[in-house]
Amino acid sequence: MRPEAPAPTLAGVGFKPEHFEAIAAGATVGFFEIHAENYMGDGGAPHRRLAWLRERYPLSIHGVGLSLGGAAPLDAEHLARLRRLVDRYEPFLFSEHLAWCAQDGAFFNDLLPIPYSVATLWRVAERIDAAQCALGRRMLIENPATYVAFAESEIAETEFLRELARRAGCGLLLDVTNVHVCATNHGFSAQDYIDAFPIEAVEEIHLAGFAEDRDDDGAPLLIDAHCAPVSREVWRLYRRALGRRGPVATLVEWDNDLPEWRELHAQAAEAELCACAAEVLA
Repeated sequence: MRPEAPAPTLAGVGFKPEHFEAIAAGATVGFFEIHAENYMGDGGAPHRRLAWLRERYPLSIHGVGLSLGGAAPLDAEHLARLRRLVDRYEPFLFSEHLAWCAQDGAFFNDLLPIPYSVATLWRVAERIDAAQCALGRRMLIENPATYVAFAESEIAETEFLRELARRAGCGLLLDVTNVHVCATNHGFSAQDYIDAFPIEAVEEIHLAGFAEDRDDDGAPLLIDAHCAPVSREVWRLYRRALGRRGPVATLVEWDNDLPEWRELHAQAAEAELCACAAEVLA
């Protein structure tokens, strides 16, 4: 495994080409994060911009296509492209999702849930280990946003993630927005989830906005759409997580209905203030 680069202490944002000119004019964020699958090509304008960013800022790479929770074998070609990307840009963190998105050669435009069982735990741990060996680096696994749950699940999600990190030797990415989304959709306490999360394994936190809807029964349904400012509820949960973890690299995600750069930058500044307050109180 490659040695890990020090994580930045300032909050970061997801990089979008629409913001490049504003960033080049003078950004003050701690780091940028990209989705790996957007940079699987070998060159062109995307890589020129990314190379410019990497020369000036720490970079985190977030994958969405490994399908670590799936039953199909890991895609060797996808892993090879991913290895070339992380070797080229040497991110301080690489992360993926506790989900699946491919089966029998078909790829789905969503990150689908898994049952939390002993059999699933062993399978996913083995797949994470294989991916880490192929990439030559440790990865972080993100808690999912889900809209349905499996009746056969026999392990609490927080315990599943704790044991997964222990068995696979991976770290964890705590997506606080996903906690709020799932707590609303499934009717559990988001505060209790944060309190039970294996916080000692957390090396990055994600914050994002969500979309609000209703299910077929008229109950509130939240969608992890990354399309709005971080909500007051999520800021409260973030401060609660920081109270347990202390300051840690935090990313503000905003992928749809993109705002002007100054609004996204203000969200990162808010996260930075929360982290500074947590450090003072520690």
